[in-house]
Amino acid sequence: MNNFSANIKEKDSTSKLGSMNLGNFSSAASNILDTQNFRLFATTWNVGGKPPHDELNLNELLPANDQIDIYVLGFQEIVPLNAGNVLVIEDCEPAVKWLTFINQALNRPRGADAASKAKTINSLLLLQKPSLEEVSKIFRTVHGRQLKGCNCTAEVAKEYYRASCFRCPYACISEKNSSEHEQEERSKFMVMDTYGATSSTTNQRRYCLIASKQMVGVFITVWVKRELAQHVGHLRVCCVGCGIMGCLGNKGCISVSMTLHQTSFCFVCSHLASGEKEGDELRRNSDVIEILKNTEFPNICKTPGRRIPEKILEHDRVIWLGDLNYRIALSGAEIMKLLKRENWVALFKKDQLKIEREAGRVFKGWHEGRICFPPTYKYSMNSNVYTLEVVASKETRRNPAWCDRILWHGNGIVQLSYSRGESKFSDHRPVRAVFIVEVGVLVDKLKRHLSAPNKKVGVEALLPPSSGYFYSLIMQ
Repeated sequence: MNNFSANIKEKDSTSKLGSMNLGNFSSAASNILDTQNFRLFATTWNVGGKPPHDELNLNELLPANDQIDIYVLGFQEIVPLNAGNVLVIEDCEPAVKWLTFINQALNRPRGADAASKAKTINSLLLLQKPSLEEVSKIFRTVHGRQLKGCNCTAEVAKEYYRASCFRCPYACISEKNSSEHEQEERSKFMVMDTYGATSSTTNQRRYCLIASKQMVGVFITVWVKRELAQHVGHLRVCCVGCGIMGCLGNKGCISVSMTLHQTSFCFVCSHLASGEKEGDELRRNSDVIEILKNTEFPNICKTPGRRIPEKILEHDRVIWLGDLNYRIALSGAEIMKLLKRENWVALFKKDQLKIEREAGRVFKGWHEGRICFPPTYKYSMNSNVYTLEVVASKETRRNPAWCDRILWHGNGIVQLSYSRGESKFSDHRPVRAVFIVEVGVLVDKLKRHLSAPNKKVGVEALLPPSSGYFYSLIMQ
């Protein structure tokens, strides 16, 4: 059991894995479904169309310890939302910079010499101007091999029960061993040497990139601990545009679907309709409805008959983050009055997202942690002052609001913290949350019995269980 399980209260056994598909395990005679707890960090940040500069320190945003198992980082406006970026060609250079900075923060080198070398490597990489796909391939590499989207292999499907995709522990790593592949790998590592990401450096990484995707200004990236990468499968990405003409990508979302062991996850990073006029919240509601309706993941599973989630709400655990753009239904003067008193409770009563959720018009059945921090938008650049206080022009002045939010859906999720960062890099403050997530893991029944202290194993315990006894084992 993961050592973070002590941080949460024991749940009622009937709720454990309640939403999981019980067909996701292999031979009942040899395996049982156990529950392990993992720690997930999620953050969302609208960076105002600015690329990261050398002085930007992401260590202030990301936890400085190795206790996080999964990182989900969502950004909005990584490029200016002008006609060129929306209608012509996507500028991926800022995404490459963000990905490089994130890698340096998550796999932060120890010691002054290592830190200096890493900074030099970053500079060399950015000078080469590689594509987002090229850099992603480097950071996705484990033991010199690329991660695959699906763990399933024909051999697994034939040898084991068809509902399982995780019998082979390294199945998600590319298994090509031909001389052609080896030559390809050598060429790739020559490129890595140029970037400073040699095989030895790669193998020393604590976190491995699982997914990264850009849609105009929206950008999402998912990382896991290196030892967990082999247990990630069924990786799929879907983009939905809700912007100009109701379809372009200046607004909308990117969703990432994946499985960790036997549990499905979906991470949604969105940028919803802007505006603080009365009724604009209905446009945001409409964006959410369109995203839920139009997001659909392809079935890439290689096992015949295997069902994996195709829609957002079909996943066991869902995290939705982004600049949701919901405002506070008060005048600017009333908002500032409550702000100065730090009366978050009274202010939050007028939060549009809270009002719309309670009315059942949007995010029905979703959850959000208690907000105990000031509104995250809109600040004057490089200051702690809201534009409402100092800007005279109504065109650029905005009422403070909690635009940046993180919500979740599904059982087996406990939020440990919900806070904001204080970087002055953008007119938004980043928002972050830490969760404990339950994950179903297939364990060998014999090993589980033998590993139990002072436990005698009877012959009957090793025999194929009856269906009734088997389900009782799962729900224990």
